[in-house]
Formats: sequence, structure tokens, C-alpha cells
Amino acid sequence: VLLAAAVCTKAGKAIVSRQFVEMTRTRIEGLLAAFPKLMNTGKQHTFVETESVRYVYQPMEKLYMVLITTKNSNILEDLETLRLFSRVIPEYCRALEENEISEHCFDLIFAFDEIVALGYRENVNLAQIRTFTEMESHEEKVFRAVRETQEREAKAEMRRKAKELQQARRDAERQGKKAPGFGGFGSSAVSGGTTAAMITETIIETEKPKVAPAPSRPSGPSKALKLGAKGKEVDNFVDKLKSEGENIMTSVGKRSTEAAKVLAPPVNTESVHMKIEEKISLTCGRDGGLQNMELHGMIMLHISDEKFARIRLHVENEDKRGVQLQTHPNVDKKLFTAESQIGLKNPEKSFPINSDVGVLKWRLQTTEESFIPLTINCWPSESGNSCDVNIEYELQEESLELNDVVITIPLPSGVGAPVIGEIDGEYRHDSRRNLLEWCLPVIDAKNKSGSLEFSIAGQPNDFFPVQVSFISKKNYCNIQVTKVTQVDGNSPVRFSTETTFLVDKYEIL
Repeated sequence: VLLAAAVCTKAGKAIVSRQFVEMTRTRIEGLLAAFPKLMNTGKQHTFVETESVRYVYQPMEKLYMVLITTKNSNILEDLETLRLFSRVIPEYCRALEENEISEHCFDLIFAFDEIVALGYRENVNLAQIRTFTEMESHEEKVFRAVRETQEREAKAEMRRKAKELQQARRDAERQGKKAPGFGGFGSSAVSGGTTAAMITETIIETEKPKVAPAPSRPSGPSKALKLGAKGKEVDNFVDKLKSEGENIMTSVGKRSTEAAKVLAPPVNTESVHMKIEEKISLTCGRDGGLQNMELHGMIMLHISDEKFARIRLHVENEDKRGVQLQTHPNVDKKLFTAESQIGLKNPEKSFPINSDVGVLKWRLQTTEESFIPLTINCWPSESGNSCDVNIEYELQEESLELNDVVITIPLPSGVGAPVIGEIDGEYRHDSRRNLLEWCLPVIDAKNKSGSLEFSIAGQPNDFFPVQVSFISKKNYCNIQVTKVTQVDGNSPVRFSTETTFLVDKYEIL
């Protein structure tokens, strides 16, 4: 039976200790304090025994990972368990130091509980431990959202009361009467009025600018923690969290879609509004060569005024890469081919009102390397026990401006944080998912290339596939709507355009 798992200093001071059987604090502290004195430095053993217990340990720089077991425990199983414990610690701690272990103590205890239950080893590996400890709770998110709503309501009530006090003071001054006293702040006209003004000013000054008015919460008992809560309620609260600036975690695959929502629509949306959206799916080899690149684009038309329902769109296509264009079945193809105008087959009919209608779509599929908008070159090279990785980007399509670029490099698990050398931009290390995210706010013609250097223990294959995500307000294929005119009279119509270029998949294998 495994009695306890602990991380302690060379002097036997416990930093984190998890007991799997009933044991007092003084008992475990005494066992760990005795541990360094029992070790014989001349031997290569990784265990030491006393009359009652066995210590199985592994040195980790200035610390020890120690398992305390009974003497009749299977030492081979204990050594295997010890190895798993030792691999878990770098997953949560960047450095094997006392303050870092203390900072992540609860993360380590939760992970220890996944390895051992009631003294016996569970059949789990490192990936499963990471999955189990990352599990999220919708009930927790809902509870937090309810609590924040209550806090906002309380602040709003406080501001309302303060304004009432200020108004009462003004009315009293206007009528030449005594201002009413407020609680223990004094009942005289001067002290009461001054205090009310101070309270009001403090509240108004510290008030943060609101993004949206606080939603009113229905009276009655809260249903936040009930298991039968409806999915819609959860979604509503998650939407509220997003509106207040909270980062709700989403899967990597949805990042580009979420990024599209972040881009603000044009300030002046006209009665005739067009969305031009392109999505790219690209796969490259690590040694160069484009395996496949596919790009899909579409023009969506939205008309909000009946007066402009019978119109024609003048399209300018300056693409020279061989894009395949396709119009909607109700659009006059002959008109589009001859004059690059999008209009209905029957000129007497109108476009639908207040709905998004796809009028033109295009597709580009190629293996031509010169068509790659952003090239990524990743060079891992082994040096001893570690690997030096050089990664660089270059914008080939200089007319583009890529925003919120994130280049994601996978890292080997259980080896700690990478050591960053030179970097253009910023980086984030996600120790739980074993990813290094290289973040660049803008890549354009003025900032068309950059590099990142780091070193970490591992093999060259550990750093692939590299994934890229970005968003752009300029489209890749130079297809634009230059003019909108009415069918009758050919008079010009004011219109607005919203352009988005997104990543569906962008991988270097």
C-alpha cells in the first residue's frame, strides 16, 4: 500500500505531501524529516527502509520526489509509480524549485489523486491525467455568471441610492432647509450634505464604463446549481460572460471562426451591405513543397430596404491565379460573363429583404508554392540531449495584412518549459496542452518576416505539425464589388462592404 507521496527539500522539509491513508501531520513531517538522515550517499539505491516503512525516492535537482510505502509493498510497481509522479511535476511547474512547487501545489495534489486512490495505483498514463484534471464544469461557469450578475445589480442599486441622496441634498439647498442626515455621518445640514456628495462622487468616479446595461435578474430562488438546468440558460450565461470580456475557451479548430466574430462590422452599415468571406485550407511539407491549398470565397448580399431590392452589383475581378467562379442559379450568368454584373435572371424580380443571400462564390485549388500567402520554415536540430529549434515566417503575398497571427508549435511532454532565445513578437507556453504559441499582432509588407529561436529536450519530430491561424480584412483573391446600381435608371446606390479572410486549416506536417 502506498502511504504518501511528497515533494521535499534535501533537508527533509515537506513542500507538498498527499497522504492516501489516515495519517497525522506530525507523523508525515516526522517521516520526511528522518528521510535525509537514513540515506547512504555511497550507494546507488533509490530506496531506503526503516522498521515500519520504505522510502522510494528520485532526486530532482534540489528536491526529492518521495513515496512512502509499507515494507511488503511491491517495489517494482512502486518504482513505476514513482516515475509517473516525477513526470507529472514538470507538467505543472516550469522550474523544479521550492517556490514554483508551492505555487502549483493544488494542481499537483489533484494530479496525485488521479495516480493513486486509497493507497493503490490507478491504471492511468500522463495523457489521461492531463485530460481528467482539465475537465470543466458548466455549473461552475453558470454559478460565476450568476454571482457577477448579483454583484453588478448591487453596484447599480448603490449608485441609485447615492443619486437619490445627492438629489435630496440639492432639493434641501434649493428650499433653504436642512439637508437630511445620513446614518452615523451626522445630522447637520453641512455634514450630511457634504458626506452625501463625497459618497456620490466616490461611487461615480470609481464606476467603470459599462459595455452593456446590466440584465435584470428574475426574483425567486437561483437555479444555477441544479442538475436539470436547461442548455439554453447555460449558453445565455456564457454569452453574457463573453460580452463582459471573459475568455471562454474553445477548441483550436474553432479559433478562426471565433476570430471572425471579434472583427467589428463597419461603423456605417448601408441599406445594401455585402460580406466578402474567404477561407483557406493549406497543408505544406516540413522540407518545403505545397501538398494542397484550397481556398473558398463567397459574396453575401444583405438588403434592409425595399427601395433597393432591384439592383445590380458591378464586380471587379483582378485575380490572375485561375480562380473558378460560380454564380447563384437565380443570377443571370450571361450578364455576369459579358459585363461582370450580378443581377437576377428576371429583372422585374427583387432580391430577398433582411436575409443574407450568397450571390457569387469562387474556388481556388493549387499545389503551386508561389501561391502560399505565408511561408513557415521550421528547423529543429539536435544538440546533445536537447533540440535547438529555429522557426521563421515570410509573407509572400505582400498585398495582405494578417492580424492576430498565432503560430502553434507542439512540444514534447514532461520536459518543462522551452528556453527562448531570440523572438520577434510574443510567446505563450501552454504546459497543459504542451504547446508553444508564437503570437504576432500584425504581419504586412512592412513586417513581412520574423524568427523565433528556442531550445528544449526532444527529437525533431516532436515539433510537428506546426499550425497557423490568422484573420485579415483584405481578401486573398482580388475580387471586389466596385459599384451598385438600380435596374431602373441605372442610378448608383450607396453600399457598404465587410471583407474577411480566415483560416480553416493551415498546417506544416
